[in-house]
Amino acid sequence: MQWTRELDEAGCVRLAELIALKIRVGDAIALSGDLGAGKTTLARALIGALLGEGAAEVPSPTFALQQTYVTPRLTVAHFDFYRLSGIEEARELGFEEALEAGAVIVEWPERAASLLPHSRIEVVLAEATDPDRRVATVRGLGAAAARVARLADVMAFLDSQPVWASARIAYLQGDASTRGYARLERGASTALMMDAPRQPDGPPIRDGKSYGQIACLAEDMVRPFVAIGAVLRAAGLSAPNVLAADLDAGLLLVEDLDDRLYGREIAAGASQAELWGAAVEALVHLRRVPVPAELLLPDATRLRLPRRDRAAFEIEIELLLDWLWPEVKGAPPPPTVRAEFQAVWAPVLDRLLALPGGWFLRDYHSPNLVWMPERKGVARVGILDFQDALNEHFAFDLVSLLQDARVDVPETLERKLFELYCAEVALQDPAFDRAEFAWAYAAFGAQRNTRLLGLWARLLRRDGKPNYLQHYPRTWGYLSRNLRHGKSDVTLAPLAAWYEKHFPQSERNKTLLP
Repeated sequence: MQWTRELDEAGCVRLAELIALKIRVGDAIALSGDLGAGKTTLARALIGALLGEGAAEVPSPTFALQQTYVTPRLTVAHFDFYRLSGIEEARELGFEEALEAGAVIVEWPERAASLLPHSRIEVVLAEATDPDRRVATVRGLGAAAARVARLADVMAFLDSQPVWASARIAYLQGDASTRGYARLERGASTALMMDAPRQPDGPPIRDGKSYGQIACLAEDMVRPFVAIGAVLRAAGLSAPNVLAADLDAGLLLVEDLDDRLYGREIAAGASQAELWGAAVEALVHLRRVPVPAELLLPDATRLRLPRRDRAAFEIEIELLLDWLWPEVKGAPPPPTVRAEFQAVWAPVLDRLLALPGGWFLRDYHSPNLVWMPERKGVARVGILDFQDALNEHFAFDLVSLLQDARVDVPETLERKLFELYCAEVALQDPAFDRAEFAWAYAAFGAQRNTRLLGLWARLLRRDGKPNYLQHYPRTWGYLSRNLRHGKSDVTLAPLAAWYEKHFPQSERNKTLLP
């Protein structure tokens, strides 16, 4: 995969900033071109983008041959092979070790071509007719080809937004999602770019369907984001306004609601009761918003909010058996255990499936909520993630908030805000059944935390992301709260007994790391 563009100096910086968005450990960025073509300028811009705002001066490695930088995301080594005496000298400089530990940027790569990995990004610079411009040919080899193709899409999208032509592009850390984010900064003005290409289905795992299809996860993320966000804003809630969109390419430019994420605010000493209380008020407000039969998009396509079926619930809770059980027990669960697990969940799922629907934003918790105290009422809560919303029972979003997987919510605060929610809903709906809602809250909580326990193990073992294990003890704590509620309930009591039998407290305290 390759593409060519003629770029001015600002365009070369933009190319470097966009490559920085996509760079990963193990990447090699090979910069070729004649003397004076701009290789070092591009390398410096790329390193500066990785270092972030306030980056120090990036020297040329022409004489030292190699410079290493520890950036917030990865270690990057900058090599200049112009004065290289041979491949062995490149080895002595630690090229192979640098590639294994982080990413490498190589000027004059042709002088040690045999050391370069097959999968790499190549940028060839040549002079243009205008001496102030350069012709950049960008190639993606091997696994890097798809990312290079995506860079072309992103550059074309940004080129169509001239107001942001001179904006600085800064990487934003996401969560476990496949989406990418960047902040565009132009003076005091900012916007966020969402890079969310349509995700191909994963391998079929049951009845010819992928996990995402069964669990009702959006493959096309930008269309539901645009449509649902419009409904939320019309209802007076703070969802990002869409500034520009290429729906087919999966690219959005949206309002920047700032980065006062709930988790950061709590870490900085903000009142959790105030922030979580405001988020509860927003959920109470959302109950008044009807779920449209169809959502209309700017390109005239229409969407319906799906509802999970039994298979969706089952595929989520069985993450515990498929991933956590082998981690804790050392072997897959025997068929008798799987059958017992399915049997105790069956009556719980029956009741959940029979509950009435409503707005279920799905990921209503601290990583996706922004504190905006300059706004009034429910608009103080910025909502970032809702493209996977379903037509589901209202209790689930309240569970996501009050049993936040990323932030400890004390049980006393959870109870207080649960009662606040119920009291306010009862005022607007005299038919509100608090006892039934409390059961749904406990059942959805058990389902959610069961899924998360399996998810943390999957992120560790399949995806190599052990950092999510910091949430493992908290998730067990929340699940224990839900199961305590179930000890007096005819449908939840057998479920509580199953966990006590197969995951006693001693096993819940086990670390999953070797």
